[in-house]
Amino acid sequence: MPPWGAALALILAVLALLGLLCPRLRGPWGRAVGERTLPGAQDRDDGEEADGGGPADQFSDGREPLPGGCSLVCKPSALAQCLLRALRRSEALEACPRSWFSGPHLQTLCHFVLPVAPGPELAREYLQLADDGLVALDWVVGPCVRGRRITSAGGLPAVLLVIPNAWGRLTRNVLGLCLLALERGYYPVIFHRRGHHGCPLVSPRLQPFGDPSDLKEAVTYIRFRHPAARLFAVSEGSGSALLLSYLGECGSSSYVTGAACISPVLRCREWFEAGLPWPYERGFLLHQKIALSRYATALEDTVDTSRLFRSRSLREFEETLFCHTKSFPISWDTYWDRNDPLRDVDEAAVPVLCICSADDPVCGPPDHTLTTELFHSNPYFFLLLSRHGGHCGFLRQEPLPAWSHEVILESFRALTEFFRTEERIKGLSRHRASFLGGHRRGGALQRREVSSSSNLEEIFNWKRSYTR
Repeated sequence: MPPWGAALALILAVLALLGLLCPRLRGPWGRAVGERTLPGAQDRDDGEEADGGGPADQFSDGREPLPGGCSLVCKPSALAQCLLRALRRSEALEACPRSWFSGPHLQTLCHFVLPVAPGPELAREYLQLADDGLVALDWVVGPCVRGRRITSAGGLPAVLLVIPNAWGRLTRNVLGLCLLALERGYYPVIFHRRGHHGCPLVSPRLQPFGDPSDLKEAVTYIRFRHPAARLFAVSEGSGSALLLSYLGECGSSSYVTGAACISPVLRCREWFEAGLPWPYERGFLLHQKIALSRYATALEDTVDTSRLFRSRSLREFEETLFCHTKSFPISWDTYWDRNDPLRDVDEAAVPVLCICSADDPVCGPPDHTLTTELFHSNPYFFLLLSRHGGHCGFLRQEPLPAWSHEVILESFRALTEFFRTEERIKGLSRHRASFLGGHRRGGALQRREVSSSSNLEEIFNWKRSYTR
């Protein structure tokens, strides 16, 4: 960890400790930071919650109870039933943290500050983009684990694309997820934006909050390297905006089999405008200023750097960096028209599991920050809502990995088996259609045309059946 990283970790620890010592510290949502509020009911202790009620009663419509006090919010479908069965069998949901370790601030603090030990072995590649910019791909190549499981048929490991948070900090849980995925037979790769985590900023252009253009080129390169492997994607916190934007813009051409978002920020504009509780706002803002300070000279021609480093909020920092540019200034409204991660969400054609906590101190209470209609109406989106976990925490006792990691990999395995079964059914349908067609060659032309039309309709229904 560099010296400034250690200083930042110390500052974050002090700020979070202040939040822990001030239980009535209130965030921008008008309630205590991390305080869980259920619509239409007063706050209750966990022991007083009704059986099967789980968190956030606003999800009573379309909610399925799960072990550990969790709930799955989704639109009923064959795919949802497959995922529900896998989650109900999951042992990770049963292992809840101890009472002193279940606090949202402690879970969040451990996630952002504590290092992972031992860390994975990474092999870095720099990918030059169409505009001569650079992004970095860190391939996890070790440590090698005996008895490593293979996730795909034919002995080809599936590729797991991991997108860290938008601030560029490589956290403990991201590295822990990569280690667990490597053990389970995946080939993890971490995507780093321009200027993030040691990736050089060779052009005075940074990646906006929800612009997936760089990620598209990275996925194209990954597919070039591993054309026959399945591709899964996982994003962390604010980095979920990038993944959701990519899935929405690319639709069925995303090359992704399944995706997961850990503590995603869905209403990004409102999140920036409302602001975070001050310990987290100050900590994240300081981290961004330190990370960009090395490029201050290179950014002077495009950004008012003096105003940028005097920013007192995340919104002011984001607006100065991407809206108040010297060459092409735009309004705040225009910026979010282009970068809202849900702007093309109806075009997404990949199952997405969002894991959220009802006591998330960074995103805020679920009734204010989660778009419930998305999970009730879109058959590709699933919300796993837990009572505890903080922001991107979901920790258990060491040396166990975060339970969210176990759940994500189990859901990906269930998706792989589901799609494999559907492909076999499709293959049998085609074989039967061709066999019957061979015995009907002497039939009338009109009869053959009707048969062809019905086969097309059958195939179309198969492609859409698992989302109904």
